[in-house]
Amino acid sequence: MSRHVSSPIACVALFGLVAFAADAAHAAPPNIVLIVADDLGYRELGCYGQKKIRTPHLDRLASQGMRFTDAYSGNAVCAPSRCVLVTGKHPGHAWIRDNREAKPGEEGQEMLPANEVTLAEVLRGAGYRSGAFGKWGLGPPGSDGDPLAQGFDRFFGYNCQRHAHSYWPSYLWSDRERVKLANDPPVPGHASLPEGVDPADPASYARFRGSDYAPDRIVEQALAFVRAHRDQPFFLYYPTIIPHVALHVPEDAVAPYRALGWNDPPFTRERGGYTPHFTPRAAYAAMITRMDENVGRVLALLDELDLAGDTIVMFSSDNGTTHLEDEVDYEFFASVGELRGLKGSLYEGGIRVPLIVRWPGRVKPDSTSARVVGFEDILPTIAEIAGAKAPAAIDGISFVPTLLGREQPARPFLYREFPGYGGQQSLRIGELKAVRQKLRQRNTPIELYDLGADPGESIDVAAAHPEVVARARGLFASERTPSKEFPLPALDGQ
Repeated sequence: MSRHVSSPIACVALFGLVAFAADAAHAAPPNIVLIVADDLGYRELGCYGQKKIRTPHLDRLASQGMRFTDAYSGNAVCAPSRCVLVTGKHPGHAWIRDNREAKPGEEGQEMLPANEVTLAEVLRGAGYRSGAFGKWGLGPPGSDGDPLAQGFDRFFGYNCQRHAHSYWPSYLWSDRERVKLANDPPVPGHASLPEGVDPADPASYARFRGSDYAPDRIVEQALAFVRAHRDQPFFLYYPTIIPHVALHVPEDAVAPYRALGWNDPPFTRERGGYTPHFTPRAAYAAMITRMDENVGRVLALLDELDLAGDTIVMFSSDNGTTHLEDEVDYEFFASVGELRGLKGSLYEGGIRVPLIVRWPGRVKPDSTSARVVGFEDILPTIAEIAGAKAPAAIDGISFVPTLLGREQPARPFLYREFPGYGGQQSLRIGELKAVRQKLRQRNTPIELYDLGADPGESIDVAAAHPEVVARARGLFASERTPSKEFPLPALDGQ
């Protein structure tokens, strides 16, 4: 339960907890599957309004559960968002607040300290076996931030998010051992067409395709984990690397989209970025469909093993669509729809994400919730469902009552800060959202938007709501602990 919740809210939440506990007293703890896409935009699934990209398995998952319209990732880029997810602390209290490489020569990113309590550690205390499959990004192999040091019993995938820019790498990590992949040579995540090569010839791009596709390897290990632990409560954390660029996807997945005849000029990397692709629009759509198929494989296995009825499945994304427009045509796909901003921004398009929850017999099928929820809420929600004890010093609020169709007080506010991309803060209070930009340079004015009337954050209404601006200013100051590792100079007096 969040330390910021007022007493009346706490009383209602406690009543809901008691009621839920009574309901669950005669049931075994459910299995938990948490799937997190990488850079998937708010409108890039069919069930969220996408028209061009096919996502039948996730659309069906939404029809079988609850779709949240106002869910927020932990932050605007990968590592800090995942830190919020696994610790239940919002970005003003989380240890990792931006992407940052580990020490020179060391693979991986800034590590979670040993004293941070993760979702996997919480579930271990309730008898769960936990496995992580995909991209980690919260500490180098063998460090205190390694997934095996943070409560997971099994890990397979990429430790380093920079390494994950290639979908055809030379190796992946299996626990703390490197497993060689049959990509000889491996395909780099960043490369250009050689000088003199014809960019109009599809054969020029063959050098950017390998044979051993890492996402397929990863999902196979995730399925093996489910099979191995089918007879005990398990937590499957599946942070797939799709659809983060580079545009790497097997040709058989691209072919159906290429056949649609879109106007799809090549991405040749003339101005930087990742690896070239002959048909980038078709490739991006194919990557998302490939991700959807892999999610479908997980769901099919739950059915095959007769586990679906005893498993809660959650799906979301770590932040909004990438801002690399030469590679991902987010306007063509309407990737964030009416929202403003992309990955790296605390405007809505950078942090509002899909959230789907299926829990047979508990969550009403084909239901929708407009409750404001954030990644920090997932830890206490899962802990409550599992009968585990969440840490006291977190910011998340369980939304179990919402899942069960019960009344739940609105979230008092949702705070975000991000020192990257110039330094930003945001705060959502009901339908109003305050934003500050360029905080690495100066203490900037507060913008205010009415998301109910203006989801695109196009009209600043700060002058009409001085009392909300004053409250936001106070919360912007009180909701953050200064960080030496990830400072906001204008706020930290530096």
